[in-house]
Amino acid sequence: MAGKRSDLNAPGGVMTDEVGVITGEVTLVSEVSGKDVTLTVQYKDAAEWYHVTGGKVTLADPADADVLHDFTVSLLHRPE
Repeated sequence: MAGKRSDLNAPGGVMTDEVGVITGEVTLVSEVSGKDVTLTVQYKDAAEWYHVTGGKVTLADPADADVLHDFTVSLLHRPE
């Protein structure tokens, strides 16, 4: 399972380890490796990727990674 990718509008922002909060149109990716899921984000169509603060978890079942991704998108996405 490679993971999932979503474009969303995050006017409230997404906290990252590298640069603090990024806001606006972003792309969120969930990368799955075994039972570990890592969330990364970028400004939409930018080259740089950032780790979402607190965005690395170990799941009991890797099949739950899609649910985690969809839940994260539902928390962050705030269309105007």
